Amino acid sequence: MIEVLDGGLSSTIQDDGRFGQYHIGMPPSGAMDGFAHRVANALVGNDADRATIEMTYGGCDLRFDENAVVALAGAAMDGDLGEESIPMWESVAVDAGDELSLEFATTGARTYLAVAGGIDVEPVMGSRSTYTLVGIGGHEGRTLEAGDRLAVGDSAADPADLAGRSISDEHVPEYDETIRIVLGLCEYRLTDDSREELCSTEWKVTPEADRVGYRLEGVELDFEPREQPFGAGPDPSNVVDLGYPVGSIQVPTKPIVLMRDAVTGGGYATVATVISPDRDLLAQCRTHQSIRFEAVSVEEAVEARRRRRERLAEITEGLQ
Repeated sequence: MIEVLDGGLSSTIQDDGRFGQYHIGMPPSGAMDGFAHRVANALVGNDADRATIEMTYGGCDLRFDENAVVALAGAAMDGDLGEESIPMWESVAVDAGDELSLEFATTGARTYLAVAGGIDVEPVMGSRSTYTLVGIGGHEGRTLEAGDRLAVGDSAADPADLAGRSISDEHVPEYDETIRIVLGLCEYRLTDDSREELCSTEWKVTPEADRVGYRLEGVELDFEPREQPFGAGPDPSNVVDLGYPVGSIQVPTKPIVLMRDAVTGGGYATVATVISPDRDLLAQCRTHQSIRFEAVSVEEAVEARRRRRERLAEITEGLQ
């Protein structure tokens, strides 16, 4: 068992996500930075779908009741394990009774703590991920608090073989501020100038940025005039209701990027979608950080996804 001494600012249990329920309005939830989550799991010998602790900005303080192997990946977060500092992107042995104390992230926004065997909470609708808006999954459907006790699953590997594993520096991501997008479905609603401004503006992440969505500050985008169609709202940004992909960009006036806990459909124009590898990067963008969008083709997006999968496979195979 792991005892939570301090839950940090906003820490939740997350895995790869809750799939197959989008049509009934259930978003996937799951790790915001899927790359860091998967690498942390690989470092401790877990399959990619084992649950980790996602810590946002501020880390947890934890006490381990039994021997364990842990790894941190994602945003750089200083921490101490007993009297020793704990490295990032490397697996570390923990003795029963040890306390792990993590500080505030110095770069990036989210850090993932993986434990050999995974955090063992009861799956809900096929996932251990926390969806706090409706209070399901994870630990009691909420962020972690002092006094919580978390079970750890059985590890398929010998813990003695897991400690001290690390990935090469070339695989440690740099959190770029350029976010690639595919335009559509409703970018035709923007004026030509606003369509250009979407990718030429330096957008700033506002404090309204969480697992539901990232609201961005910059220029106001304009829509082409039109007669209100049947089934759509009166605002120029309204369209007949459609599904919202994870990473889709809505523009009531300024962009909102929908993230892992967002609603699954509605009547705002979806002018673009962040490609899946770059949703990991966006999840690491901090409040007041500036970003830019770069439009790419569907073919380029698919190729970027393929390269990400190959990179993860190379990391996993290199740790075996």
